[in-house]
Amino acid sequence: MSKKSLAILMRARMRGAPNEPHGHRPQQISRSAPNPSRDRSHSSNLADSNGISAKDVKEWMQASISIPAGSRDPADAYLEEFSQGYLMLSQEGRRELLLALSRDYDVNRARVRELMRQYLSVELSHHAADDQQSSGLDDDGALSTFYRMERNLRDALKPMYAEFFERLNAHPGGLKLLAILRADLLVFLGEENLPSLRALDSYLKEKLITWLSPAALELHQITWDDSASLLEKIVAYEAVHPIRNLIDLKRRLSVGRRCFGYFHPAIPGEPLIFIEVALLKDVACSIQEVLWDDPPIPECEARCALFYSISSTQPGLSGINLGKFLLKRVIDMLRKDVPSIAIFSTLSPIPGFMQWLLSKLASQIKLAEAETEEAKLLEMGSGSAFRESLLLQDEEKIILESFTENVTGKSALSAALKPPLMRLCARYLLKEKKRGKALDAVANFHLQNGAIVERINWMADQSEKGIQQSGGIMVNYVYRLEEIDKNAQSYLSTGHIHASPRLCQYLEDT
Repeated sequence: MSKKSLAILMRARMRGAPNEPHGHRPQQISRSAPNPSRDRSHSSNLADSNGISAKDVKEWMQASISIPAGSRDPADAYLEEFSQGYLMLSQEGRRELLLALSRDYDVNRARVRELMRQYLSVELSHHAADDQQSSGLDDDGALSTFYRMERNLRDALKPMYAEFFERLNAHPGGLKLLAILRADLLVFLGEENLPSLRALDSYLKEKLITWLSPAALELHQITWDDSASLLEKIVAYEAVHPIRNLIDLKRRLSVGRRCFGYFHPAIPGEPLIFIEVALLKDVACSIQEVLWDDPPIPECEARCALFYSISSTQPGLSGINLGKFLLKRVIDMLRKDVPSIAIFSTLSPIPGFMQWLLSKLASQIKLAEAETEEAKLLEMGSGSAFRESLLLQDEEKIILESFTENVTGKSALSAALKPPLMRLCARYLLKEKKRGKALDAVANFHLQNGAIVERINWMADQSEKGIQQSGGIMVNYVYRLEEIDKNAQSYLSTGHIHASPRLCQYLEDT
């Protein structure tokens, strides 16, 4: 084994499980909910095991905010103290600090009200108010007063933490810390949806979208020749299909495969998001054939670029659609590098399908039990308008026969379950919605980027995770380049989901 291979292997093991995105302990985000009854009244004075308290970090934050603009050296020193201190805090300490930031450094509403009172007390001549054209010095003077007041109002409406975020973003390592701050915010909002934290998150998200614009990002093809530290991050951050070993990693970076990442100069050596591509003769039906086909076809024979994994490395960038821009850049690059490619498709998981199906089944069982009890009391039949038959009559018959005949083979049971699960999966992808958009998060991502739902594939992912998430079913989303913009606009404006005729056929059979 080469020194490089050994380094990747050892570092990946030290970081923990490959699917845990935060291996560096100071940055790890605890998902355990705090005890609501826990006394937080004295927590600011309690130091963590490393001797850093939330009070210390708050003081460094206050100092970095209060230093006038232009005083760079002391501000940088305080920002560095804050950055190191924040990463050393416990989750409880981080929560306390973010609450203080959201409440104590919010918009100065007293100042806003006073400026609004002044603004409303100034009168503007009818001539200037009607067409904004001044005819004399008096109008010019009044307009100048309004412009000055409006500028002051805009400044006053900015929260006081706005300047802190700007300074932190300009500080070395600050952008990565801001992503960690937002990841913590999202965890705390999931536990307690406080308006002040919600406003802080909304503002920080808007700033991150600006700072991470496509123009600021660098596209890089990741290969086996990259540094061991970068390859180790790919192993650790891969979120869809865990990389099993170094042979698997090398294969994903070799002939017939591509891996591209978006990087930001402020976070060197670490992709914000990366995508893995297989170059194939046709659209794959299962992840097994993508990960295990050996040897891969010559690249000159490839007709299909199959996107089989896309992983975001920063939980704090949730809701910021970097994947959309990454996909477009990668498609453009592949069209130039491999002109024979005519099909751009995905082989995607359906992470919410089984959860939705089991929830549906549970609710139908409860309704059936309630109807039975009601029928007993009334001594008559009863039917509920809320009940629906998830299984068709023929499907129920096949499944019952497979059990009554003591069928034990996996293939026989799989054959019995395939028709209803494939039909219900098509319904889930095409009909089940949340706020007018696809309920499934992966489907929503690809549909808003302009893809169509092309095909669903039975037993396409037979891993434990694949069976638990979607009963082993995977889906192909296809990007037809001439229709991407039209499909995306249609989906975003009306929620219409574009699908192939073969997929719609499942719904017509009901």
